[in-house]
Amino acid sequence: MSDRAVLRVKGRVLVGPDDVRDELWVVGGRVSYTRPAGVRDVRTVEGWALPGLVDAHCHVGLDTHGPVTADVAEKQALTDREAGTLLIRDAGSPSDTRWIDDREDLPKIIRAGRHIARTRRYIRNYAHEIEPADLVAYVAREARRGDGWVKLVGDWIDRGSGDLSACWPRDAVEAAIAEAHRLGARVTAHCFAEDSLRDLVEAGIDCIEHATGLTEETIPLFAERGVAIVPTLVNIATFPKLAEAGDSKFPIWADHMRRLYERRYDTVRAAYDAGVPVFVGTDAGGSLAHGLAAAEVAELTRAGIPAVRALSATTWGAREWLGRPGLEEGAPADLVVYDEDPRADVRVLAAPRRIVLNGVVVG
Repeated sequence: MSDRAVLRVKGRVLVGPDDVRDELWVVGGRVSYTRPAGVRDVRTVEGWALPGLVDAHCHVGLDTHGPVTADVAEKQALTDREAGTLLIRDAGSPSDTRWIDDREDLPKIIRAGRHIARTRRYIRNYAHEIEPADLVAYVAREARRGDGWVKLVGDWIDRGSGDLSACWPRDAVEAAIAEAHRLGARVTAHCFAEDSLRDLVEAGIDCIEHATGLTEETIPLFAERGVAIVPTLVNIATFPKLAEAGDSKFPIWADHMRRLYERRYDTVRAAYDAGVPVFVGTDAGGSLAHGLAAAEVAELTRAGIPAVRALSATTWGAREWLGRPGLEEGAPADLVVYDEDPRADVRVLAAPRRIVLNGVVVG
């Protein structure tokens, strides 16, 4: 049987949260709901099928020290694939991973270019480190290099105050976001703290990563403007360890990080309840392992987001937000099959039965 043999997915195909079908056919690597005529070479997979999972905050080609070699980036992408993540929004990487686009066996990647940070205000070897006068030029550069997204570092430790503070003046981010939008790119920003958020949202930003600094004053602003958040709760879980390591040098920052951690679930639930779009992202590739999308979905449910909504944040809703298809007729057959209904228990996501990418069973 060839890799491109017709595939039949039988059982329950979750085309959407309320659109459930009995079977799906994969013909020529694409989804069909019409049984192909005259085909004898058919492989059948049974179970509960979902669109391939989305990790909307992931860093392929990056580790704790900066850019990695192609073989390491390949292992990162394969780890995500084996966990069922078939679409990645790479939220900042110094590595050129365009070669992955030529590999039909690796997840599809939507790139945000390289991080853009203030000088000495981010992790070494990760970002372009610049001053506000150069922000528009660098945003334009990364907008042209990326796949419709640009990533800013919105706040980081200010050595003068010893705490998190905003990196950019309001006029600089207004001009930079306007330029990105003119070039057809959306803008997201790393933000832990409270005081960077209002300026970024009022300047027209499209998404905030982490968003631990959301408050009852800024959540309504996010909801009104439709600004999405990617909470990366599996990353926020590391805050106590980071705070402990920074206690001696930056005690104010360490206390702040602990407070952000302690209220993390309340913050995410309040944003969700207010109507803020919430999507799954893991922040894999820095200090975190790849393949954690299922763990992040479980974290969203611990925060109080209903299971189907948390599932949508890594499947139907996430793909729509990123402008990529799910399991509609004619779409590339990127799907994951499970033994049980993941709507009933999202922990099912941690144990995929079969993984199909571009119509080929790869796991």
